[in-house]
Amino acid sequence: MIRKGAVMKLNHGKAEEYERRHAMLWPELIEAIHRDGGKNYTIFHDPETDLLFEYIEIEDEDVWAARGGDETTKKWWDFMADIMETNSDNSPYSRSINEVFHLD
Repeated sequence: MIRKGAVMKLNHGKAEEYERRHAMLWPELIEAIHRDGGKNYTIFHDPETDLLFEYIEIEDEDVWAARGGDETTKKWWDFMADIMETNSDNSPYSRSINEVFHLD
């Protein structure tokens, strides 16, 4: 199991909409995340900066990195593009962050 962390950014004033959309996460997207080895997926929001902290546990870096080719994932990115910073393909702009401490 590999623990991954990343930081993303919401557009100002879009936190409630972000939460609303995730509360109705598509079953096919959940299936794709699990199929690609994603588990224990958590996203935190800092209301002062609108930064999102993403944490997920994955099984394989290469499989997880290939998710951008999945049609369901692409549709989700398009659906979320109006409320957060994105790359030109509508994938969320994110910066990986390094794990410096872990305690079970």
